[in-house]
Amino acid sequence: MAKEKINMPQLGESVTEGTISSWLVSVGDTIEKYDPIAEVMTDKVNAEVPSSYSGKIVELVAQEGDTIEVGELMCYIETEEAGAEEEGSSTEDKPEAPVEKEPVAEQEAEEDKPMKKRYSPAVLTMAQENDIDLQQVKGSGRGGRITRKDIEKIIESGEIPKEAAPPKEEPAQTEQPTTAQPAAEKQQTKAPAAPQPSAQAGDVEIPVTGVRKLIAQNMVKSKTEIPHAWMMVEVDVTNMVEMRNSLKEEFKQKEGFSLTFFSFFVKAVAQALKEYPELNSTWAGDKIIQRKDINLNIAVAKDNELFVPVIKNADDKSIKGIAKDITELANKARNGKLTNDDMKGGTFTVNNTGSFGSVQSMGVINPPQSAILQVESIVKRPVFMNGMFAARDMVNLCLSLDHRVLDGLIVGNFLARVKEILENMTKDNTSIY
Repeated sequence: MAKEKINMPQLGESVTEGTISSWLVSVGDTIEKYDPIAEVMTDKVNAEVPSSYSGKIVELVAQEGDTIEVGELMCYIETEEAGAEEEGSSTEDKPEAPVEKEPVAEQEAEEDKPMKKRYSPAVLTMAQENDIDLQQVKGSGRGGRITRKDIEKIIESGEIPKEAAPPKEEPAQTEQPTTAQPAAEKQQTKAPAAPQPSAQAGDVEIPVTGVRKLIAQNMVKSKTEIPHAWMMVEVDVTNMVEMRNSLKEEFKQKEGFSLTFFSFFVKAVAQALKEYPELNSTWAGDKIIQRKDINLNIAVAKDNELFVPVIKNADDKSIKGIAKDITELANKARNGKLTNDDMKGGTFTVNNTGSFGSVQSMGVINPPQSAILQVESIVKRPVFMNGMFAARDMVNLCLSLDHRVLDGLIVGNFLARVKEILENMTKDNTSIY
């Protein structure tokens, strides 16, 4: 028998950590290789982690609700296969003298030592945002590595370790007062970290875990790293509304799913992105990557959780094809069936805020994309046209943009094109198939 480790796997591109939402096994359970052992939540998708071995679970190292990095230990499993392999190797494969024990220990110590100074992107970002000196943090990870949980505990405690002040013994301060003074002033002007508010009698404390925690972290990252700008256009969709309303009953009976207004908007955005690919771009530090594929993220809510699955190659699909994808992805999200493939590869986000009755809003960009479009509620409003007022179906399209990538001119042209496409959608010149 041998004790083997099961570590957190890589559950998607750019995923660096996952939160254990629930264990599917208990200590003492006997499982087969590839059996699911835990449900793990990442900022991309919920997924089941399969076992790498057949055997008996002997220890669950991580607890439900813990966020651990890719490659870190989740649990131990006792296997027979590994034990048989060890017996087969016996003394023939091992050196005669036991002097190897000391070098092995030294080697392990050397391997563990550098881990203390190897920080994940999440740890570095949180430390910089909260002015935490990582040199003074004791890590709980392998080899003393600092984990996100270590940083979160420090922030919650309000006791932020600061960089040690330089010694005051040198007379250099009198020789170069202009150099020493600004540094001292800078230290004095740093505001201490604000203590976290505490609950009062009658208040309800709701732990921030799972998807809500990941949403919060991504939104903070988006707003602190991306210079947001905002633009809105008003669109007359009277003809489009009449077209959709005249087709919806027949379409539902024939196809088995609904022809939603949102599918028309997604189609118009995909068409305009093909003509204005600058909005289908990603900021990459020293370059801007203009994506070839037009893969549109759509926001889908489930209770207090928000998912953004992807309609792949939306520009190649008809309104019917887009409506079908929206229905399938929404059903998957609400039933917890979204896969990693459903969530990855998005290049632009379209958010149907109009479903909540919103008429104007500013979306937060989904990194690393460069823009997000909010489709607001369609409302009847009096509009002056042809010398008189008439009741028209009007909608606001609100776009948040990354000002590092995009400027007002190109975004204005893009929105004008989306407006033109929507206002010219009629039964005579638009096919839903």
